[in-house]
Amino acid sequence: MLLAELEVWHTRPAVPTRRISLGHLVLPVEPPPGFGGLLLGAVAAAHARDLDDDLLLDVHRLVDQVGRGERIVQPRLRHRFQVDRHGLSHSVHRMIGDGDDLEFAFETTGTGLAQVLGAVYALERLDLDVRRSLAPVLHAGLRWRGPIGPALVAHLAGGQALALTQLADPRGWALDVLGFPADVAHVSKRDVTAHYRKRLRAVHPDHGGDTSTASRSIEELNEARRILTIGLS
Repeated sequence: MLLAELEVWHTRPAVPTRRISLGHLVLPVEPPPGFGGLLLGAVAAAHARDLDDDLLLDVHRLVDQVGRGERIVQPRLRHRFQVDRHGLSHSVHRMIGDGDDLEFAFETTGTGLAQVLGAVYALERLDLDVRRSLAPVLHAGLRWRGPIGPALVAHLAGGQALALTQLADPRGWALDVLGFPADVAHVSKRDVTAHYRKRLRAVHPDHGGDTSTASRSIEELNEARRILTIGLS
């Protein structure tokens, strides 16, 4: 099952004038970092090890600028970002799920720098609030030197919950966390608040909740409430 995809168009390594563009993007980011954020971080992690330290430092600066919503003057880092893909080759990077198993598939035909820049410019395509939340994921990927697998996913996600069902179906996950029936079609803000308070009371240590799991449970309840109340008045 395809969970996220990033297509990077770029000049071939032997071509002196380096250009880069983006193709097909599937980057779900809710709840953050989402499959899209994890894929961008993984692309950075897999290819940043090809860069020297000075170049890597410049990439970190570029991520910060994108995260702040600044205009990026071209060319940057030896590459010109453009819309036109005529004459360019391309690489495709995917995140694939099989049950609770996640894996990355990288089809890289260009340089490591081209792939990293593709991930950074894909971040630039997202809303500013999303860029701010995902910029640390890119930074974490750029610093990663371990294997590209479950440990990387945990590293990129940080303290965020990473249940596959949460990422694949955030609304369904949120309904379950707050105790709604699985077949409920619509919930109001009042319904969400009532279920949230009931569940919060049940997990809070002051009311008999397990102290060892209370912090994680409360974080999940807060995230579930946020997901279900988006767009509700």
